[in-house]
Amino acid sequence: MFELVTYDQLNMIASYGGFPVRYPHWRFGMEYESLAKSYEYGLSKIYELVINNDPCYAYLMEGNEFLDQKLVMAHVFGHCDFFKNNYWFSKTNRKMMDAMANHATRVRRYMDRFGVETVENFIDLCLSLENLIDRYSPYSPAKKAPPVAKVHDEDSPRESEPDGRLKVHRGYMESYINPPEYLAEQKKLRDEEKAPGLFPEKPERDIVGFLMANAPLKDWQQDILSIIRDEAYYYAPQGMTKIMNEGWASYWHSKILTEKIMNDSEIIDFADRHSGTMAMSPVGFNPYKVGIELFRNIEERWNKGQFGREWEGCEDIGAKRKWDQKTGKGREKIFEVRKHYNDVTFIDEFLTEDFCVEHKMFVYKFYKRTGQFEVDTREFKSIKKKLLFQLTNLGQPIMSVVDANHNNRGELLLSHLFEGVEMQPDYMQDTMRNLYAIWSRPVSVATVMDGEPKIVSFDGTDFKHQTLSALPVNEKTGSGTSE
Repeated sequence: MFELVTYDQLNMIASYGGFPVRYPHWRFGMEYESLAKSYEYGLSKIYELVINNDPCYAYLMEGNEFLDQKLVMAHVFGHCDFFKNNYWFSKTNRKMMDAMANHATRVRRYMDRFGVETVENFIDLCLSLENLIDRYSPYSPAKKAPPVAKVHDEDSPRESEPDGRLKVHRGYMESYINPPEYLAEQKKLRDEEKAPGLFPEKPERDIVGFLMANAPLKDWQQDILSIIRDEAYYYAPQGMTKIMNEGWASYWHSKILTEKIMNDSEIIDFADRHSGTMAMSPVGFNPYKVGIELFRNIEERWNKGQFGREWEGCEDIGAKRKWDQKTGKGREKIFEVRKHYNDVTFIDEFLTEDFCVEHKMFVYKFYKRTGQFEVDTREFKSIKKKLLFQLTNLGQPIMSVVDANHNNRGELLLSHLFEGVEMQPDYMQDTMRNLYAIWSRPVSVATVMDGEPKIVSFDGTDFKHQTLSALPVNEKTGSGTSE
């Protein structure tokens, strides 16, 4: 579904992440101001915006040249095909347009009831934690999702609550029937029951889901946390397939326009637009460029039969250059790749040494001696390792809940899967403060700092550091982060 909109409407929709309706929050206004000023000052321009829905919705901006509209539409159809057929999008909600509108209605209702500032401040906490999810859990049939938050009307009766609260038939009676002293006593009894065993039984990567199910939250807070979590899982496949998705759409917009739609008078303008999109900085990484070139490389290799044991075992460089068995399986192969792979597996399997040499890829780093970024290595293994490291978990720290009854006092212990890169202390501390605000008990993180295993704890006031001999391991499952 294509909609023609003004630049101002497009900026508004883009600030909402592609949806015409979202829950009210200051960050959307901030994003709108940034996009609007960038467009008005001539610094950037939104050409293409499409969302994963059924049907997909895409937006065309009034005033763009006719060629631009054709280019965007061809590119959008590539994205739509990828959304529909790629496995990693198979678990997403294809009716997200309606879901986003429902989320907005629920949040506005809570703002009317509890106040804009109260609800917005809690949304701030949730948004700072939205990346603490297990992006692979939707694809594991054995993985049980935490219970979905129940949305109660003010006058509707409630079932028994898991935290010991008594059923309340009127929302305004909550504080009388379940006073804070009673809830504190019930929590103490639950903590005593959980003390002998591990809780959770094995490390839990979906920290947001764990908080949603176990943190001492009110109904409206639990519901808002579930909204943030649902939207985080909806957007997760887009981050996991950025290179493939943009490469696939770019491959098809180029093919559709040059072979089917474009006339001779538009070829120069198309080349200008296309080259601008594909341009890659000498010290940057353009997913459009890498994606389209890898798909073309795969198609060429499978058309010529440059795969399999015989190809891999050939050590004659001259024979490899002339290798062409005319197998013609290129188109079939790229459709297969589009269906099954994500960026990590795509790069891992199809990025070759010849490809890196052809496209002059290298690893660079900052040298203190010269005060400049310089080429560190052109070695293929280092290039591939660096790329995969940046793509795994979107380059963010891998965290797990290993103990929700730490020190037998209901404290929350998280473990960081240390892979050679230490966490930024300011980011870690801000995240721990927000975890504390939701968990209401001290929060600790087991990680590596200054080359030593440490536990960093936050009790609501101060941060404390304790040096360990090794990072904690969940003995029951044998999983953990110690080497």
